Amino acid sequence: MASLLRRGLATVAQLNKVTIGLIPADGIGREVIPAARQVLESLPKTESSPRFEFIHLDAGFEHFQKHGVALPEETLTRLRGECQGALFGAVSSPSHKVAGYSSPIVALRKHLDLYANVRPVASVAGTDQKQLDMLIIRENTECLYIKQERIETDAKGQKVAYADRKISEYASRRAGQMAFNMALMRDKLRSQVPASERLWQDKPKVTIVHKSNVLSVTDGLWRETVRSVKETNSKYAGVDMDEQLVDSMVYRMFREPEAFDVVVAPNLYGDIISDGAAALVGSLGLVPSANVGDHFVVGEPVHGSAPDIAGQQKANPIAAIRSAGLLLEHMGYASEAARIYQAVDGVLREGQIKTPDLGGKSTTQDVTDAICKRL
Repeated sequence: MASLLRRGLATVAQLNKVTIGLIPADGIGREVIPAARQVLESLPKTESSPRFEFIHLDAGFEHFQKHGVALPEETLTRLRGECQGALFGAVSSPSHKVAGYSSPIVALRKHLDLYANVRPVASVAGTDQKQLDMLIIRENTECLYIKQERIETDAKGQKVAYADRKISEYASRRAGQMAFNMALMRDKLRSQVPASERLWQDKPKVTIVHKSNVLSVTDGLWRETVRSVKETNSKYAGVDMDEQLVDSMVYRMFREPEAFDVVVAPNLYGDIISDGAAALVGSLGLVPSANVGDHFVVGEPVHGSAPDIAGQQKANPIAAIRSAGLLLEHMGYASEAARIYQAVDGVLREGQIKTPDLGGKSTTQDVTDAICKRL
C-alpha cells in the first residue's frame, strides 16, 4: 500500500511538473530573475501545486558582445522543447546601430508568436498611491518594431532616414480579442470582491488607443479592426468600448487614471503608455508584464537593464516577482499567482522594506526575503 501511495504521489508530482526557462540577460536581470525564482520556490506545497524545474538560458546584448549572437538557437530550441513558460530579465539594447545586433526579446516574441504584451498597472489598497486598476494590452509583433529602417540620400546630398510601420488586420484582431477577453475575465474576478473593496465599480470597458486622425491608413486599420471584435461578437455585449487618441490618452491617464479599465494599443503606443503608467504607482520596478501567445508565455518586468545600478543589490525585484505571478496566472495556476500578488501587496502596504527607487534603503535580497516570508 505504501509503495502504491508513493507511486501515486510521484505521478501527481510528475503531472504538476512545470519547467521554466530563466533568461536573466543583461544588467539587473541577473539579480531580479533569481529573486523571482526564489519566490516561486517558496510557494507553499500542496498536492495540486506545480513542482518547478528551472533551466538557465542565454540571451542579451552582453552575450552578443561575447559570442556574436543575441538570441542563441539553443535558447529557442530548449524553450520550445523543454519549457512550459519562461522568465526574461532585461536587455541592454544600445541606442545606436550595432552591426548584426537586434533585440533578443523582440525576436523571442516573434519566434514564439507571443502576440500580446499584458501589463497590469494597479495601486495597492492601503497606500497613498493614486487609485487605479488598469490593464494595458500592447500588440507585440508589429508596428515600428518590425525594424525595417533605411537611409537614403536626397537630391541635395542630405541623408534621409525612413522606418516602415506594419499594422495588419490579423495582429490587430488578436490583440483586440485578448483585450475584450481580459475585460470579461477581470469583471468575473471583481464580482467576487465586496463592492466596498473594489477599485472599479462600473461595467468592464476597453479603450482603443490610436492616432488615426493623422495616420488614417495604419491606425485607421487598427481602430476599425479592434472595434469590429466587439461589434461582431455578442459575448462582448456587456463590455463598454471607447477610444482615445494616444496624446490625449497620456494626458488623461495622468489626470484621471481611474477612468480606464482595459487599454489596448499598437506596439509603440503600448510601450510608451505602460512605462508612463508606472509613474502612477511609484516606480518601473513595480510593474510586471507577460508576453502571451496561444501556446507559450514569457513573464518580463517592464523595466530595463539599469546598468548604473547593476550588481549593487539596489534593483527592485517586485516587477520580476509579479511577472512570475502573471506567468503562473496565464498557465492556469491562479491560486499560486494570487498568493504571490498578496505577499507583494503586503510588503508594499507595510512600507518598511523598500528599495531606493521607492525611497528606501533595502536591498534586492531584503525585499525578496520579506515576500518569501509572507508566503
